[in-house]
Amino acid sequence: MPVAVPRAATARLPFLPRAVPFRLQLLLLQVGIVLGVLAIVGAVTLRLQEQQLRDAYEERMVAVATSVSRLPSVLAAFDDDEPALAIQPLAELIRTSADLGYVVVTDARGLRLSHPNPSLIGLPVSTDASVPLSGKTYVGTQTGTLGSSWRVKVPVRSESGDVIGTVSVGILESELSEALWARAPELLAWLLAAGGVGTAGAFWISRLAWRRVYRQEPEQIAALLEARDAMLHGIGDGVLAVDEQGRIVLANDESRRLLGLAEGAEGELAAAVLEPQVAGLLARAAGTEEPVLAGERVLLAKARRVGVEGQHVGAVLVLRDRTEVTAMLRDLDGARDLTQSLRAQAHEFSNQLHVLSGLLELGRTDAAAAYLERLGAGPAASVHGDAERLGSAELAALVLAKGALCREKGIELVVEADGASPAEGALACGPAEGLRGEQTADLAVVVGNLLDNAIDAVGHRGRIELLVARTGDELVVEAHDDGPGLPPEAHRLWEIGFSTKPVGSRRGTASGEGTASGEGTAPSRGFGLAIVKRIAERSGGSATAGPSPLGGACVRVELRLAASTGAAGTAGPPGTVLDGAR
Repeated sequence: MPVAVPRAATARLPFLPRAVPFRLQLLLLQVGIVLGVLAIVGAVTLRLQEQQLRDAYEERMVAVATSVSRLPSVLAAFDDDEPALAIQPLAELIRTSADLGYVVVTDARGLRLSHPNPSLIGLPVSTDASVPLSGKTYVGTQTGTLGSSWRVKVPVRSESGDVIGTVSVGILESELSEALWARAPELLAWLLAAGGVGTAGAFWISRLAWRRVYRQEPEQIAALLEARDAMLHGIGDGVLAVDEQGRIVLANDESRRLLGLAEGAEGELAAAVLEPQVAGLLARAAGTEEPVLAGERVLLAKARRVGVEGQHVGAVLVLRDRTEVTAMLRDLDGARDLTQSLRAQAHEFSNQLHVLSGLLELGRTDAAAAYLERLGAGPAASVHGDAERLGSAELAALVLAKGALCREKGIELVVEADGASPAEGALACGPAEGLRGEQTADLAVVVGNLLDNAIDAVGHRGRIELLVARTGDELVVEAHDDGPGLPPEAHRLWEIGFSTKPVGSRRGTASGEGTASGEGTAPSRGFGLAIVKRIAERSGGSATAGPSPLGGACVRVELRLAASTGAAGTAGPPGTVLDGAR
């Protein structure tokens, strides 16, 4: 099935054809941004330089105009019959020395007393002189006989303060433009240098970005991401990845289910949210497949380090759920036990028939009848006590099945059931009566594992005592045997993977005894008591082991019924019966 590519991943610059590579698109986009920014910077710089130039000329023109209007020789010339004779040479001298366009002096009627063009002296000015004649200063652009100019007009006052004329000082706009563009080559050189540096930087960044995405186009990256998501969330195995700091960076749906991880586990330290055994396996990342326990679920886990371009970047943990396989192996064990028990019973029944046949052939009918009576009074299996009073048909059937196995091995199984204290006028009930389905399943897991461990410890010709007692919301299960007792490593009984059963034993082999090399099945021994302890702790109870009055070992499990329905963080279904560790 082809992978759909998101629209966002195929977005391109609208003015470029589809065949243009992503690297070139990125380069062109950055170069366009650099050139656009430089154009804006150049325009703003020219505008600021023009304003600075105008401000400088304005300051100079105001100073010149004010100085001319206050010169004593200029003021004295206004009283002459021909003031232009004295003012014209002085105004031209000031104009050339100040590098201005013109210096024009007029009388109160607006007649010119000086001008760069002497033929215009005595004629009225061509622009409005009302502002300076009113006693104010004018600054602005006007068009006169010389053309458009930036000018300043100030009034000329007599000693009494009356306005007797004006002084107009200005520079042509064309000269301002020439002065401005005279600085443009230097500005352009700086802009070109900045553009070159920006283009080189854009080329380097585009190449770096292209290499960082492993020289892939956006469509290829989108396809890879979608294929990765489809693979990670579609496969049946759990996949969890951590970075070099041990933080979870990826967890697919199956790994969340198997490990009981909550949403948003990404970013958390693996050691803080995972089982210690799982976190330790992930930290070692030895690449070997090992059985682990997550909650009450048996998993096969393999962790290995991951490197990119020769550098270690983290580790990946691959998980496979082995709970169902182990349950099937357990059922197979039960079927084998039942088959052997039936074979033993058939053999015994055949012997009994031979005895009856012999007695009848000898004509001793009375002895044959007595023999039949004795057979009818005998137990079907070597289960003595209160197996039928456990209060649960499933639990009673489990105990009777274990009793058939005990009968085959010559083991005497004694069951004692002590129900809850009855109210006044009520009948006593079995300890498992009235339990919810998950509570009954947990109790069956505990009883089955304890009996399996006791049977393996006794071997043949021994005695096992099972006590199931209930007081209020507390349920106690004790298994006593007359076997060899607790091993020297008794403190490790509850550890995952610890077992004293010999390698190659029937139960170990049936349950997948082997190596943890990743080929074939990994061993499932050493999980039973670990699961029993977790069930007890999940309910708020405890599990302990010690010596038994029978001479062997005693395992005691306390279950709190009020808290045994759904402890948070428990992974795996209750009721998983595995061969235990002793």
